[in-house]
Amino acid sequence: MQRREGRALGSTLRLLVGLGDDARTVDEAWLEVVRAFDDVDRAMSRYRADSELTRLNRRRGGAARVSRLLTAALATAERARRLTAGRFDPRVVVDLERLGFAAEPQAWTRRPTADEPVLCRAADGRIALSGPVDLGGLGKGIALRRACRAAAVSLPGTGFLIDAGGDIVTLGRPDPANAVSRWSIAIEDPSGGAEPMATCELPEGWAVATSSTRIARRLDDDGTMVHHLIDPRTGEPGGGGLVAVTVAFPDPAWAEVWTKDLFLEGPSGIGARARGRGLAAWWVGADGSLSMTPAARQLTVWVRSEVEVSARAASVVRRPPSPSAAIG
Repeated sequence: MQRREGRALGSTLRLLVGLGDDARTVDEAWLEVVRAFDDVDRAMSRYRADSELTRLNRRRGGAARVSRLLTAALATAERARRLTAGRFDPRVVVDLERLGFAAEPQAWTRRPTADEPVLCRAADGRIALSGPVDLGGLGKGIALRRACRAAAVSLPGTGFLIDAGGDIVTLGRPDPANAVSRWSIAIEDPSGGAEPMATCELPEGWAVATSSTRIARRLDDDGTMVHHLIDPRTGEPGGGGLVAVTVAFPDPAWAEVWTKDLFLEGPSGIGARARGRGLAAWWVGADGSLSMTPAARQLTVWVRSEVEVSARAASVVRRPPSPSAAIG
């Protein structure tokens, strides 16, 4: 298996290529992956002063012409807001700033209402925002989607995996000659343990994303732990009692949306909501317990022996993991 590594969107970026292609072809595919992430960075990064999104945020509701890439991303964010009943909403920048996570102060004079759309389209093709936007994980999911499509052109018939800081998209099989081979993904221990909590095997072409409090968190002035997963309905960190949620889904951008939606449901409602949508989801509680939906149990092949698993199914096999990549 060949590997290429770098950084993009503030995370590590890796390309793992299965059997069957030479180094030159893999290099070409890697350039396409990097280019796809660079395009998203220039369009959507809140941490770049010259990105399209930063410039649009600075207009504080004023209309402007932006690229089709950014317009489509904002339209996806608006659709996600509606489908999740506001659990996913990219207009949390003011709250992130208040909690110490913002990249740049947002001097907006008003806060959008919960039922107000993320973007407004003018007749001349310009768009305006109803509030400052952070595309964050959704932008990474869109970058993975674009990178996967671009790499597939350079690697026809070859299986590969792209990992962007634990959010992952796959295509094909690690070994094209082996009809049963699948990409094996480790679900990391959010407490920092060296051994993963579980291992799953993804169907061909699926992606996986995780929302976790493991990295972007800090102690508030009063000693309270705060994290970046803001509940748009309250303006405060949400998901009380959860520390990580992982979702496997056919599309990386929507896998990201569903992790946020489920995380903000909290431990009491996440199971019913995930099962109601038929999602393959794993979640870790503050007590270190691991839970999963029936769809996730079908993909899970190993669970660490000391991990307490809610409603463990007979399909979970205890065999040593050999993951292709880790998420968490």
